Parts: sequence; C-alpha cells; structure tokens
Amino acid sequence: MLETKIANPVLLLVDDEPANLRVLKQLLSQQYQLVFARDGYEALEIASMRRPDLILLDVMMPGMTGFEVCESLKSNEVTTHIPVIFVTALTEDMDEAKGFEVGAVDFITKPISPAVVKARVKTHLSLVRAEALMESRLHVVQRLGRAAEYKDNETGMHVMRMSHFSRELALAYGLSEEQATTLLHAAPMHDIGKIGIADSIMLKPGKLTDEEFKDMQRHPEIGAEIIGDCGDSLLFKVAKSVSMTHHEKWDGTGYPKGLKGEEIPIEGRICALADVFDALTSKRPYKEAWSIEKAVEFIQSQKGKHFEPKLVDLLVAMLPKIVEIKEAFKEIE
Repeated sequence: MLETKIANPVLLLVDDEPANLRVLKQLLSQQYQLVFARDGYEALEIASMRRPDLILLDVMMPGMTGFEVCESLKSNEVTTHIPVIFVTALTEDMDEAKGFEVGAVDFITKPISPAVVKARVKTHLSLVRAEALMESRLHVVQRLGRAAEYKDNETGMHVMRMSHFSRELALAYGLSEEQATTLLHAAPMHDIGKIGIADSIMLKPGKLTDEEFKDMQRHPEIGAEIIGDCGDSLLFKVAKSVSMTHHEKWDGTGYPKGLKGEEIPIEGRICALADVFDALTSKRPYKEAWSIEKAVEFIQSQKGKHFEPKLVDLLVAMLPKIVEIKEAFKEIE
C-alpha cells in the first residue's frame, strides 16, 4: 500500500544576526521545515528556488533592507503570493505603514515573544491554506462547467461571457465586490445538470418533442444534485443556487419550481438574464446570432415576464460594457 506524508510547511527565516536565527530555529523547528538567509540577496534567491510557505524577514540588514526585499518579492510573479512577516525592532507607526505598503502581512517586534511568533505564523499559514482550498474549489467548478459545455456542444466562450455579464450586473445591482466575484466563479456551473441528460436530446438538431423538453427541464435539479451538499463553501452554495434557479422566471412561469419575483435568488435572476442575452447574440448550429439591437428588443419585451425589470434596465444602461466583454471573449473561428 502506497503511503504518503504531507510535509510540514516551509518557512524562510531572514536575519543578518546569527543569534536571532538560532532563537527562531529553536522556537519553530519542531513544527516547520526551516531555511535560512543572512541577507536580502540570499533571501531572494532562496525564495525563488524553494518557494516557502511563509517568510519571517528582518528589516534592518546591510546591503538590502527588509523593505527592499519585500518589494522585490512582491514584484516577482514566482514569489508574489508568499506572505511576509517583518520581525524587527522598529516600532514607529511610520515603519509599520511602510511595511504594509510594500506588501507585508504582519509585524512582530523584537525582542520576540515565543507565543506571539507561534500564533502569528500559525494564523498566516492557515490563511494560505484557506486560499489554496478556495483555488482548488474554483478549479473544480471551472472544470465541471467545462464538462457541461462539451455535453452541450458549446465552446468555453459562452460561459466566460455570461459569467462576466453576471459579475457586472451584480455590481450594478448593488452587490458587493466579493459577492459579484463569487457569482463570476459560480456562474460556469449553471448548466452542469446537462451532463445527466441523454445525448439523443442534447445533440438533437431539430425541435424537441414535448416529452424530450420535459426531460430537458430536469437539468437544473440534476445540477443541484451533482453539486450536492455544499458544507461551508459559499462558492458551491451559490453555484448550486444558480444551477437550480437560472430557468425560473420573474412571472412564475419558469422551471423547475415555478418561483416568482424575489422568491428567485438574486444570483438566479442575474444568471438567467446573462445566459439568455449571450445565447441570443451567439451563433448556434440551429440559428444565426441576433444583433445586439434585436436581442435587447426581445429582452425588453420580457421585462416583468421572464426577467426582473430592474435587471433589464441595468443591462440596457451598461450595453457598452457588455459589448466590450463580448469582444474580449469572442469565438475563435
């Protein structure tokens, strides 16, 4: 049986005083892998090669100050993501302000408190792990969204456009930057349920029969089932909601639940409009792309029916931005 062991996080300790490095080594060596640098130039070289999980960095060093080292780390795409904690005898507010300005995440003052050092290191490594987990969840969402595109005979450009439309609509509606970005990342999952629909229906070139269309209408619930229990992941909760509600209509005639008005979550209302607008203005095997003008005219005719009136007005008002997104993610011939 293959056994694997998750390695301890790697910390880079940078200080020109050997005594300070010995103190930190004694304090941290039981829980972490440690690498050491005696000056800024060596620190930059090691950081690029080893890519540590966290850097503890002295400020006052000969040749290159900690502030300069941090600036260099943050300007290099290989090391920019590595959190830096300054360990320094400097205590002036202006020194802390300078540190945060160049990209540090925290300050520890000398002489160090062992409890403080351990707590700060643990906290920032936890944040690194949380960010890595978010990135992995995002990757899963994007890959599943891509799988649905293959099933639907579409390119990745459709989900890219409708996701960015959704983000811009969310911001215009008044949602926060964080909420809008979450929707941007969740929107690609809107049609994941199509994986569970038979190819004979999904790839049929002609009009679906009533029975086939009824089967097609199962894909929102299939999508919600595929995403499953979301636990504490906001990204997956929003993705599940989008999958389940992007075919609901403002007047209650949509599916699968026949939700009406604000019974439909805002993420479902936004993605419904973004999805339809891009579908109308994109070429498909069974139709030519509509002009922006024709699509807008149709969407305005569905104001208060299929779509929330406020969202329709926002879409019309932000058409230049929408067109810009369409051009940025246009199909490759």
